[in-house]
Amino acid sequence: MPRYVRSDCPGSTYFFTARAARRGTDLFLREIDPLRAAMRKTRERYPFSIEEIVVLGDVIHTLWQLPEGDADFSTRWRMLKSLFSRSVDAPQDVAALRLRAGEKGLWQRRFWEHVIRDGDDLAAHRHMIFSAPVQAGLVNRPEDWPHSSIHRAIAQGRYIAGGPVGWAYRPLPTAGRTARAPYDVRHAVV
Repeated sequence: MPRYVRSDCPGSTYFFTARAARRGTDLFLREIDPLRAAMRKTRERYPFSIEEIVVLGDVIHTLWQLPEGDADFSTRWRMLKSLFSRSVDAPQDVAALRLRAGEKGLWQRRFWEHVIRDGDDLAAHRHMIFSAPVQAGLVNRPEDWPHSSIHRAIAQGRYIAGGPVGWAYRPLPTAGRTARAPYDVRHAVV
């Protein structure tokens, strides 16, 4: 069995990716209100600030600032996932044999975390969060996605609406989406 080593940096800013158990679902968008309520209750019980967040159908990318002296993000994620799962119906097509006790099959069992090292690292992860809906082919501009903290960043003057998403960015055709990702892969850094 794999051994997962988690970061332990009290009071740090962390980047997280949490996914739905099933790729391609619209679960988090369809159930955005229970997700927000679970996030709110988790923050009340175990305080942290959400620096940035984007919610897509099957994935959440977020930056959290934990309180000074506190590095227990796993308890926060456990509570958030649990509260959300209790408020949403289980999928009908998930085999009971695949589930562990108490699971509904809504979330991937793990989440990915990364402690932010410096200002450049923070800027890179902030950019990734803002551009995620564009990269997923859901919108042409980050500010067009309603479930993102980019709107707060624009209001605070930390992001300029209409700016480029990245050096490889090219808008999707106006006649309709023909590609899943609007990035020009010929210029991607390997």
